[in-house]
Amino acid sequence: MKEPTAHCSTDTCVTCSDEAVVVRVERLLPGGLAIVDTGHGREEVSVALVDVSEGDEVLVHAKEAIGVPR
Repeated sequence: MKEPTAHCSTDTCVTCSDEAVVVRVERLLPGGLAIVDTGHGREEVSVALVDVSEGDEVLVHAKEAIGVPR
């Protein structure tokens, strides 16, 4: 079985075809969570599925980071 990649080439969720939103990770929190800047405010999202650091951009869908844009 092929390992999933944490990099996305589009801004669309591969699971449901809805658009994901690019946000910037401001602070990593315990438990696979992060505070992100959405451009319209700050939100807490899960980053458990991706390998990110503070300052990185991630694609978020339904409060779950699903990939790292290239």
